[in-house]
Amino acid sequence: MRLHPFAAYRPAAGLAARVASPPYDVVNRAEAAALASGNPQSFLHVGRPDIDLPADLDPHDDRVYAKGRENLERLIREGTLVPESRPSLYLYRQVWQGRAQVGIVGCVHVEDYGRDVIRKHEKTRQDKEDDRTRHVLTLSAHAEPVFLTYRDDAAIDRMAAGVIAGASLFDFTSDDGVRHTVWRVPESAPWIAAFGGVPVAYVADGHHRSASAWRAGLERRAANPGHTGEEEYNWFLAVLFPASQLRILPYNRLVRDLNGLTPAGFLERLAAVGKVTPTTDPVPQRPGTMAFYVGGGWHQLEVAPARIDRSDPIGSLDVSLLQSLVLTPLLGIGDPRTDTRIDFVGGIRGTAELERRVKSGEMALGVSMYPTTLDQLMAVSDAGQIMPPKSTWFEPKLKSGLFVHMM
Repeated sequence: MRLHPFAAYRPAAGLAARVASPPYDVVNRAEAAALASGNPQSFLHVGRPDIDLPADLDPHDDRVYAKGRENLERLIREGTLVPESRPSLYLYRQVWQGRAQVGIVGCVHVEDYGRDVIRKHEKTRQDKEDDRTRHVLTLSAHAEPVFLTYRDDAAIDRMAAGVIAGASLFDFTSDDGVRHTVWRVPESAPWIAAFGGVPVAYVADGHHRSASAWRAGLERRAANPGHTGEEEYNWFLAVLFPASQLRILPYNRLVRDLNGLTPAGFLERLAAVGKVTPTTDPVPQRPGTMAFYVGGGWHQLEVAPARIDRSDPIGSLDVSLLQSLVLTPLLGIGDPRTDTRIDFVGGIRGTAELERRVKSGEMALGVSMYPTTLDQLMAVSDAGQIMPPKSTWFEPKLKSGLFVHMM
């Protein structure tokens, strides 16, 4: 695949911690406004510019996108974001709970996305694609990187170790306890050559960002009669991590009611799916197991092996087994994308959040899942298939604002 150094706009010395913000899509407007309160340097003013406009304004109003561009220009004018003197690549290391992941920061090609060299595993929503495409085109910039992964390459790992031994550009710990360190890569050519030997990459997080970058590139190309293929709009911002370093957390489920069943009746019907036992450990330890919080206690389900077709990369996912064996036949939940009786909780919140919401009476059932694996993600992507919604939760998230790619 193709890797491209770029002349980044990045935080000035000493400002990275104040600029860095969560990605636009992991916080709602109220959360973003609270995080950015009292900090005009927060990149949330660019990624979520609706926080600087009236709360009742349509989030897709033209003024929202114009405000994002205005805020980006302000950060540059005030010297919060400064331009690099030359195109470069970077290494970005995140350390959380004793685990480190080190990715290469650069730009990847929109044609590689279109030709499935960059592979996907999620279905995107048109309204979200439209939103981020307008954001990119109005800013004339890729403001937030796409999180990509690739199968490990020992030569790339050795090059990374050499760069990390040098002095860093940024090194700070964010409020969520993640340490973020960035190095500039001295010479880009060896990295470009090394990634030229990487056959495919996979979207781990950022399907809407990557789809919108591709669409924005096509729009710019169509509007440019002198298009050569060398323009910056042909490239979009990404961080590429080796797969073995990444951590997928479970994406847990909550269900509002038991479809007319009592807790005892639900558990009785669940026993037809596999072995059901009371448990004090709500965290499943292996694929094919899940834990249910219902009736004031936890119960583990071990799905009967005969019910799992391991040759089916989609049907054998735990989230698929839950849907096909429990949610649809027992609870009457059809499409989890549209059914308001189901909610999803990222694994970073833990199983205590499931208990809390069931005990409150808001929900009737909590389901603790075993996380989807990287091997499963890549198998689904390689097969050209789409995972069920809310199948993966990657943690830690990339911070926005550390790099901006101007088109």
